[in-house]
Amino acid sequence: MYRTALDLTLDAPALTAALVDFPSVSGTEKPLADAIEEALRELPHLTVDRHGNNVVARTHLGRTERVVLAGHIDTVPIADNVPSRLDGNGILWGCGTSDMKSGVAVQLRIAATVPEPNRDLTFVFYDNEEVAAHLNGLGHVAEAHPGWLEGDFAVLLEPSDAQVEGGCQGTLRVHLRTKGERAHSARSWMGSNAIHAAGPILARLASYEPRRPVIDGLEYREGLNAVGIEGGVATNVIPDECTVVVNYRYAPDRSMAEAEAHVREVFADCGVSEIVVDDHTGGALPGLSHPAAAAFMAAVGGTAQPKFGWTDVSRFSALGVPAVNYGPGDALFAHKRDEHVAVDKITHCEERLRDWLTS
Repeated sequence: MYRTALDLTLDAPALTAALVDFPSVSGTEKPLADAIEEALRELPHLTVDRHGNNVVARTHLGRTERVVLAGHIDTVPIADNVPSRLDGNGILWGCGTSDMKSGVAVQLRIAATVPEPNRDLTFVFYDNEEVAAHLNGLGHVAEAHPGWLEGDFAVLLEPSDAQVEGGCQGTLRVHLRTKGERAHSARSWMGSNAIHAAGPILARLASYEPRRPVIDGLEYREGLNAVGIEGGVATNVIPDECTVVVNYRYAPDRSMAEAEAHVREVFADCGVSEIVVDDHTGGALPGLSHPAAAAFMAAVGGTAQPKFGWTDVSRFSALGVPAVNYGPGDALFAHKRDEHVAVDKITHCEERLRDWLTS
């Protein structure tokens, strides 16, 4: 079903289709990482390094500024939407078309066709973005080889519908546990129902009013939501345990410590016996006032938007590298069975990046 080699002479839409037809669900990225490494090693103007299934290629032209172009090569599980399909309206369908193999295709095209950019370039292709934070390949590279990611500015080619999206929100996932006492359901008064005890948690969530702070002119929209609930022993047993899984998406003006403290405060009087942090990654401020970001905005045009989801601009921010999201996909169709991308958006992003890096 997938190619054993990548042809970087293909135009960006065709290369996107080739990447989509090269399955790389999180945890299975090695064949695609191998193909990307092999293709990049054929380009004499780049040096190529690899850590695990993460590939980093760089120019060394002595320019006064270095820009990082980064994108993840994994996708969510395929939903009967591979191989790719191009319809008569210029829409390419398939798993990863939006998130984010169209962005990866743009990276590869820039790597192959801009041998003497006006800024030194670093291209990062990394694995395991769509799963738990501790598996994230960009994080592994940052820990093992932080020098590979040094730069003055970074562009993450996450789906942004060909508009610059500044910063990203943080994401915190917690398990809220309630306790009870088991009993036979025919004699329920002999026990205490832990599922019923979760009622105040759900009521608090239903009445919660999320913030909509404005940061650097961008309005972010927070969210605090139950995303799972588990409890029950058997159909004739009063349950003694229940867990409500809650996800908090918070604006980047909150630190990780502040976000966790806020969640604990929200549920402080809801009868929760234990709060366990399951996964947590901080956000990133927009940083649009940085000179490099301003120059990028001027080059690509449009009006900057806030990034509501979490992306790896957070990791670059932690490394002291200002970063924005800019890619051809539309995040509204990411992870969907009908995931797709407009071919003209792929071409548009490639042209804007090329103009910025060659003018």
